Amino acid sequence: MLSKVRIALDAMGGDAGAAVVIPGAAISLGRHRNTEFLLVGDRARIEPELEKHPALKAASKTIHTDVAVSGSDKPSQALRRGRRTSSMWLAIDAVKKGEADVAVSAGNTGALMAMSRFHLRTLPGIDRPAITAIWPTRRGESVVLDLGATIGGDARHLVALAVMGAAMASVQFNKPRPTVGLLNIGTEEIKGHEEIREAGEILRARNLPELDYIGFIEGDGIGKGLADVIVTEGYSGNIALKAAEGTARQMAELLRNEMQRSWLSKLGYLFARSAFQALRNKMDPNKSNGGVLLGLNGLVVKSHGGINAEGFAYAIDVGYEMAHYDLLNKINQMLNREGGALNSVQSAQEAVS
Repeated sequence: MLSKVRIALDAMGGDAGAAVVIPGAAISLGRHRNTEFLLVGDRARIEPELEKHPALKAASKTIHTDVAVSGSDKPSQALRRGRRTSSMWLAIDAVKKGEADVAVSAGNTGALMAMSRFHLRTLPGIDRPAITAIWPTRRGESVVLDLGATIGGDARHLVALAVMGAAMASVQFNKPRPTVGLLNIGTEEIKGHEEIREAGEILRARNLPELDYIGFIEGDGIGKGLADVIVTEGYSGNIALKAAEGTARQMAELLRNEMQRSWLSKLGYLFARSAFQALRNKMDPNKSNGGVLLGLNGLVVKSHGGINAEGFAYAIDVGYEMAHYDLLNKINQMLNREGGALNSVQSAQEAVS
């Protein structure tokens, strides 16, 4: 564990920039007093916000730049225009130089992934990083990856996702051997793409000590929380995420409309208000904010761009937890130790072929 966690914040990322980033950092600091912040962005926007939060000001250092990555920039454009000068790049650079343990940004997702991969590189044995998030479920929470960092993936990539997700779940949920399932169109072993079936065979054959592979999980199994870790490639993972977010918004809207339709329904709401409040808290998107870019040689967390200060604080909290419990080192050891998951995939592939 790290006694002091240093967090670099892209203070110009997201829809509101410093107006959300700074109060969000203040909220997170109240929960984790052993945090130091490196605030990267326009000093003229950062300092007025800092004056409102004396404790944060005392725990922070500012790096000035007035260059920000636009939400409309393509990853290639962001690399050309913002490399070495933008707030996003400089926050990542702080991790690269060892000046920060983790970087957090609410900026352009594609740009953040491109810059992080270009500057930090990937861990040994990892071809492509993944976006990983904590997903609220009926039984608690699950780690789900990949949510859209890259499209497609062979069996080796899926096995790598399983191991990285298990490492994150062991930190997040304090479970030494979290359960892992592969998202598929059915639970039968004969269903799904060849890559998914092959990954399942490898995970079952290897019986890795870091995780408990339980088989295929269908889409409804994510919300049920059938496994601590749900593994999917980025295309289907992103669709699942957007479908779940859209369904949650639709249900909230339908429920709100029904509660306002008549005086009887309004009266019923008054009697059931505590239950509705509990449901609202459970489904609060703020509390699920913060996607970890796993597979990089450094820790980077992506926040939603339109989040409020409380939501951004949760993204910082995720970064704090991952750094405090040394997630990066744990993943590296699990992936590349002698006889580890990826070192043995080739022999497993031969065994199941």
